[in-house]
Amino acid sequence: MKDFYDIVVIGGGSAGYAAARTAVEDSEVSVALIEGGEQTAGLCILKGCMPTKALLESAHRLHEIKRASRFGLKVPAAEPNWKKIVKRKDALINEFSNYREQQQRGGKFDFIQGKARFLDEQSIEVTFRESGKSKVIKSKTFVIATGSRVAIPQAEGLDDVGFITSDEALHQIKPWKSLTVLGAGPVALELAQYFSHLGVNVKIIQRSGQFLSAGDSDVAQVLEKVFREEGMEVYTGTELLRFEKLKTKKGKPAKKRVRFKQGKKEVTVSSEEILCALGRRANTDSLDLEAAKVKTNSGRIRVRLTQQSSQKHIFAAGDVCGPYEVVHVAISQGELAAKNALALVQQGKSRKSPKLARMDYRLIMTVTFTNPEVATVGKSEKDLQAEKKDYLMATYPFDDHGKSMVMGALDGFVKLLADPKKGTILGAQIVGPHASDLIHELTALMAFKGTVYDLAKMPHYHPTLAEILTYPAEEIADCMAARSPRLKK
Repeated sequence: MKDFYDIVVIGGGSAGYAAARTAVEDSEVSVALIEGGEQTAGLCILKGCMPTKALLESAHRLHEIKRASRFGLKVPAAEPNWKKIVKRKDALINEFSNYREQQQRGGKFDFIQGKARFLDEQSIEVTFRESGKSKVIKSKTFVIATGSRVAIPQAEGLDDVGFITSDEALHQIKPWKSLTVLGAGPVALELAQYFSHLGVNVKIIQRSGQFLSAGDSDVAQVLEKVFREEGMEVYTGTELLRFEKLKTKKGKPAKKRVRFKQGKKEVTVSSEEILCALGRRANTDSLDLEAAKVKTNSGRIRVRLTQQSSQKHIFAAGDVCGPYEVVHVAISQGELAAKNALALVQQGKSRKSPKLARMDYRLIMTVTFTNPEVATVGKSEKDLQAEKKDYLMATYPFDDHGKSMVMGALDGFVKLLADPKKGTILGAQIVGPHASDLIHELTALMAFKGTVYDLAKMPHYHPTLAEILTYPAEEIADCMAARSPRLKK
């Protein structure tokens, strides 16, 4: 370990590791990666993407088994083994995290386990996890990638009643009969359906008027319909009032009650447990960013498209700065932050400022791994309307598509948004079977600035789910050819 580095990366998750790995591609610079957690693999592997998807795979398979009669199959009654479901998840996560730790410890950078805090714009103090001793390290540049943690709302009685977060939900081997989920973002919806498919009575309370509030309402409506059909109680457009403990009845588990407003009406629901899934907040409290004069907004580091903070030599990447809390964006931000930090380091005595790379969010993707899945790329209708941009839109439903009908996967649709003059694809939304995979064809097309004409002409094997992408493309192409007035503003 050195006293001085060219680049210090704080945080070893997806963004931080990507930054450190990219920085050492130039062998002439000195790089340190500092990880403050007891486990070193980062949020995605330990508490986010991978464990939730492992659990969902079990739940979705059980759900399909219970639907076997629709396909002329008779199977014995299927029941979940919660311990084995969690054990399988843990085995996978151990494998993933061990691999990441090998990458970190085997990198060409110095890997340091300890808590970092800024002393000034060029110095940090690191308190080592094992010894508890401290050391001051100076660096020309920094990349902050300390991630995020669960956000807890300020609501009357919530702390007294008690609740779990997504962190605890991943380890449940003794389920409850009933669960109230606060929130309807991707994490909330995935966990709600996981528990529901395994037999828990689930209620969802969402503050905004729809699921997945940042997206288009027609997409949200499909999920809301499916969740209700599966027996979940759904409440949208709500305002939390207070939480209360109910008296325990003899021989029955204690229940927790939520009081909230829906419109002008006061509603109460009760359940054995409450899952708080109302988003996440940046992990910056222990960094002493004020000492480095780094500006934040509600704890989140404010960055430019170059990933620079208010201090030009201090960069940030991943959940700690946003604006999107998804892994592939965090990795891209980490790589770009490292390249720009390298450019500053290599500037040397030259008075000319280096030209720094900028993030391009044109191809931003999101996926919610519910059943049906929800996947998006690029702009939504809501985005384009806010930007006052003209566009053409066409959709096609899965319940009229051959392969999805054969699969019995009839919920949802594909939506394309295109430039009305050139036909360039501006964005797409898919809610339906294998949406997480289908969206990548559209992302690839958009990466090369492809048009609806290109998509309509591309051959697609029959019968496949991917064929459905060509139908809205053909509709928009025909509309443009006929100079149709179906222009959305």
